[in-house]
Amino acid sequence: MNLPNKLTVARMILVFCFAVFAFPFELFRGSAWVALAIYVIASFTDFLDGHLARKNNQVTDFGKFLDPLADKLLVNTALISLITFVFYRGDWTYHLILWATLINLAREFAVSGVRMIAAGKGKVIAAGKMGKLKMVTQTVALVVLLTARALPAGNVAETVYIAGLVFLGVATVFTVWSGLEYILGNRNLYSDMK
Repeated sequence: MNLPNKLTVARMILVFCFAVFAFPFELFRGSAWVALAIYVIASFTDFLDGHLARKNNQVTDFGKFLDPLADKLLVNTALISLITFVFYRGDWTYHLILWATLINLAREFAVSGVRMIAAGKGKVIAAGKMGKLKMVTQTVALVVLLTARALPAGNVAETVYIAGLVFLGVATVFTVWSGLEYILGNRNLYSDMK
């Protein structure tokens, strides 16, 4: 197994470590900071594994399959952890994060469906620029929201939280946009499925 694939496997393991620390029942004081650190490290491995695979010509089918799966698990685990945290906090913004999560999940299922149809026809659909932009804005939004969660309650935490919600709104727009780009841009794959 090459280094990029090892980094992807490590990210899968980090997702489970993140989940242990990220859900609202704190294991110990400061576990939200540990969750944030794990999320940042896992997100960095996403950038690093792709960069190394392309730079060293180590792109593999295993990596093409596992890398997007690891990304989906990381982002959606973070979103769900935030839903549970905000729900237990009794905050009205619960609905905003819930809808962003549902839209993200719907997009992921739709894109995965298009990719499965393409694979069945012997074609591979690479990640588009809008999909990459979606991932970057989601990562920024989640880092900001997880930071707000880790901060002590107060004005600073609330300001950071609102900034995170704004980033999440932007990420959700890119989520819809990139999903439509995949579906409409590849409609020739399923136009004969009537």
